[in-house]
Amino acid sequence: MSTSVDLCAPLAVLGADVQVPLVSGARVGYAALDYAASAPALQRVWDEVAAYAPYYGSVHRGAGYLSQLSTDLFEQSRRTVADFLDLREDDQVVFTRATTDSLNLLAGALPAGTRVFAFETEHHASLLPWAQAGFPVGYLRAPSSPEEAVAALDEALAVCVARHGAGPRLLCVTGASNVTGELWPVAELTRVAHRYGARVVLDAAQLAPHHRVSVRELAVDWVAFSGHKLYAPFGAGVLAGRADWLDAAEPYLAGGGASRTVAREADGSVAVEWHQGPARHEAGSPNVIGAYAIAAACRALTEAGFEALEAREQYLIDRLTAGLAEIPEVRVLSLFGARAARVGVLSFVVRGWNSSHFSAALSAEYGIGVRDGLFCAHPLVRTLLGSDAPAPSSACGAPDASLPGERSLNAIRVSFGAGTPEEHLDRFLAAVRELVSDGARWNYRNEGGRCVADTRR
Repeated sequence: MSTSVDLCAPLAVLGADVQVPLVSGARVGYAALDYAASAPALQRVWDEVAAYAPYYGSVHRGAGYLSQLSTDLFEQSRRTVADFLDLREDDQVVFTRATTDSLNLLAGALPAGTRVFAFETEHHASLLPWAQAGFPVGYLRAPSSPEEAVAALDEALAVCVARHGAGPRLLCVTGASNVTGELWPVAELTRVAHRYGARVVLDAAQLAPHHRVSVRELAVDWVAFSGHKLYAPFGAGVLAGRADWLDAAEPYLAGGGASRTVAREADGSVAVEWHQGPARHEAGSPNVIGAYAIAAACRALTEAGFEALEAREQYLIDRLTAGLAEIPEVRVLSLFGARAARVGVLSFVVRGWNSSHFSAALSAEYGIGVRDGLFCAHPLVRTLLGSDAPAPSSACGAPDASLPGERSLNAIRVSFGAGTPEEHLDRFLAAVRELVSDGARWNYRNEGGRCVADTRR
């Protein structure tokens, strides 16, 4: 398969020329294939942050030039994110620390009596905050197709309405799985949810870096994502959407910035009037650099054009899946089937190999960075692997063909994006083929539950 001349070039990212040591003593260009955990910074994002850094100042209420400049950039970043997400007129953007922070913030803002629904296939950040905040959660079983997911939600909400009548309800759903990369039928699920009076929050952590996200078109009520997955790893995230529940809730954090006025009462107590709008949930000094970096990434991806980026990524996905399909010992994990639409995230197991051992060999012997484990989505991965047992300590010996990959208790994930050169996936496929056919060339040992190359003499 040859690259089409119509495909765009990979976007420039930091680390593209980094050389890493191999266990053999040689050095090789690092193949970063763990974008789903944290994507490298776009060179443009880094350059824009570096250009702003000398002018950094405290935001809001500062009289000095740098404070005013930083405030303008911070609030302009909010507008840039709103445009990037195609928000509605009255929606608001709250800057947070990451997707996890965004969803926990929303969990604290739900009205009393809210009933939450989530598929067991969600990332823990989408699965856990609701019960932690004290709300009843209906966990829906892993569907085998998008149509089954829509039908399952329809049935669950119908039962809820029949049993409990009216009341606030919320569906939390991922846009693209952080395990399989598969796209979820967000618009269809949202139509069903709204028919029963439920609202929807979209976990777009894995979707926004790969596909255009339009809140207006999807009709979701909120969207959450992380900067560090959107090529802006500077410690910020976003919760964007409807203002009413957020404005009615207690501030996420109590402190300066969230409070409009604070007064001492005659009885010695303190009376507080809280801000409305994003400031209500952004107490403390905000992460201006992080917000500005997210806005820079939004601009860069928009100007590059999602249509071109998606076409290139689909080419890489096709190349990767075709290459893995040629290796009988490899089983790719999927809920919806091999032909399901996905972003550049794919997990697999290798017959006879412990996944930590295989991933360690890819790193130590080939300079390829992937991830192994359960990917903060334990119920989903165990469902895909056909086991409810906890993952064992890593076995780092020679591959054992009597241990079939489909009974493995953890998996390997390869993920990529707009900055990935085709050569990195070619190297990865060649390395997988070589490890499967010839085995690892080095000895590995267990260290803290993980396999590492044994360099002791």
